[in-house]
Amino acid sequence: MTIGELSQLTGVNIETIRYYEKIKVLPVALRAENGRRVYGPTERRILAFVRRSRELGFSLDEVRALLRLGGPDKASCREVREIAARHLDDIRARIGDLRKLERLLTKTVAQCTGTTAPDCPVLDILDVQGSK
Repeated sequence: MTIGELSQLTGVNIETIRYYEKIKVLPVALRAENGRRVYGPTERRILAFVRRSRELGFSLDEVRALLRLGGPDKASCREVREIAARHLDDIRARIGDLRKLERLLTKTVAQCTGTTAPDCPVLDILDVQGSK
């Protein structure tokens, strides 16, 4: 299949497919006699795997690590679990940070009267100079 067909089947932009090849997340495609890239079911499966991994928030380095383990066919469950557990820890840390941010913004917005005033609590927390 062509890069356009692969793009349509996987929902991954053509430029992203080329980028994944360039950074070696996706194997470099074979070329037909006319010079166009040619893909098969293996590349389609890898690309779908990469896309889903990215949707779940895995970094490209984590995706590479998963693919190095053998991808969706051959990876050791224990090794994959370790990568996923670290990713889960990162997600939980980000959720904690977002909850703190939510509390700060909730408190700040509640202090804002909405009138035109030189002292706006929301602008105050956004002002880099004022927060030093």
